[in-house]
Amino acid sequence: MNRTPAGRRADLVRIASETMTERGLEPEFSADVVRELAAIGGPGRDADPRIEDLCAMLWCSIDNDDSRDLDQLTACEPLADGAIEVFVAVADVDVVVRKGSAIDEHARFNTTSVYTAARIFPMLPERLSTDLTSLNPGQERLAVVTEMVFTADATLARSRVRRARVCNRAKLAYDALSAWLDGDAALPAAAAAVPGLEQQLRLQNVVAQRLRARRHAEGALEFETLQPRAVYEGERVVEIRQQVQNRARQLIEELMIATNQATAQFLAEHRADSLRRVVRSPERWQRIVMEARKYGEALPAQPDSRALEVFLARRRKADPLRFPDLSLVIVKLMGSGEYVVEQAGGLPIGHFGLAMRDYTHSTAPNRRFPDLVTSRMLKAVLAGRPPPYGGAELSVLAAHCTAQEDAAQKVERKMRKCEAASLLESHVGQRYDAIVTGRTESNTWVRTLAPPVEGMLTGRARELDIGQRVEVKLVATDVERGFIDFVLLH
Repeated sequence: MNRTPAGRRADLVRIASETMTERGLEPEFSADVVRELAAIGGPGRDADPRIEDLCAMLWCSIDNDDSRDLDQLTACEPLADGAIEVFVAVADVDVVVRKGSAIDEHARFNTTSVYTAARIFPMLPERLSTDLTSLNPGQERLAVVTEMVFTADATLARSRVRRARVCNRAKLAYDALSAWLDGDAALPAAAAAVPGLEQQLRLQNVVAQRLRARRHAEGALEFETLQPRAVYEGERVVEIRQQVQNRARQLIEELMIATNQATAQFLAEHRADSLRRVVRSPERWQRIVMEARKYGEALPAQPDSRALEVFLARRRKADPLRFPDLSLVIVKLMGSGEYVVEQAGGLPIGHFGLAMRDYTHSTAPNRRFPDLVTSRMLKAVLAGRPPPYGGAELSVLAAHCTAQEDAAQKVERKMRKCEAASLLESHVGQRYDAIVTGRTESNTWVRTLAPPVEGMLTGRARELDIGQRVEVKLVATDVERGFIDFVLLH
């Protein structure tokens, strides 16, 4: 199966572009987009007197080390009786990217940024997503701000949405901030330079952990799927690094989930249609019941997210090494999320995995088109204007965004395989410890422990159980197709 090596970064960029096209996504911006971009003179401006000035607040961004498209800022204030007021500012992309413009049409077609280690395919041109519409440090920007007051037991007491001017006081990264929160490192310099921000961050962590505990008590599911990412040195992949869930990622995850819930409720309260993100009650629940039975666990006959979360928590504690593989099995059986239109006054479908009735995507308009749609719907309500999208248009968008998001995920998955094959193509013949991750009548798949890559067993192999530890030898790679082949030893 080995071919002429195709593992240079330029080759992987080419493969990524070709895969984008194969999946019905546009890898490049059109000439109309380029012309339109050149005519944009600077960040968006709006003279609406209802826009408030919140630049004096201690806003900060928390994202990946290499993130440049900063969609949201967070801040908070302590209140009486242990309550905390949380502020989440989301970039007002619409003030620059107008509905129906060439830039908007490209974003509407792809619906999402596509992230591969070789190359990022941004939904919006980088001059916008990493500059003019990004909430960059020291830059005044327009934003849609959601304010939420949580009581000491993480109950949402009240919320409101408004438009405001904001300014990022510190750009922070997950890993460094988490190390500080865990007591393993000093406060990052960008935060230490802002008086009062240390207390802010501790308070944000407190409310996030309260929200997390409450969600799981109510049946929200916590999975642990592997998220390997290729690391390049020059033209070559030199490592596959696993992204680790940590306290800072949990902080942002919880505050964004809360914001998505609050904005969905805001639109519903104002009798506005909305583009919701849902995960339906699993149709293959009996398959999930059977999976649990393999571990000696009994789940109810009807879908029950709380019972499923208890089972998952027990398995995480009992066997953390294999828990990512169990997570993936359950995720597949639950079915993927989708976008649907929630009509004013309609009964919410809800999000089974989050155990929530009301949930929309609203916090990443630089990289997800549904979030830009939600931002426009929110601004229309705030201004007392008719909605920018009618029910029929939203229905078409919901189906299109679901399909394109699925296509984008397939591109990213293919490229993770190609990059893993690139890393291993010079290691044919090497032995690895691995875990069996999948099996059909004709094929068996394994995941090596280090580096964390998946491949197929070839040749004759004895009957193996999913989760079984094995020793394998790498026998072939195909970077173009993302194939990695092993044979079983012993």
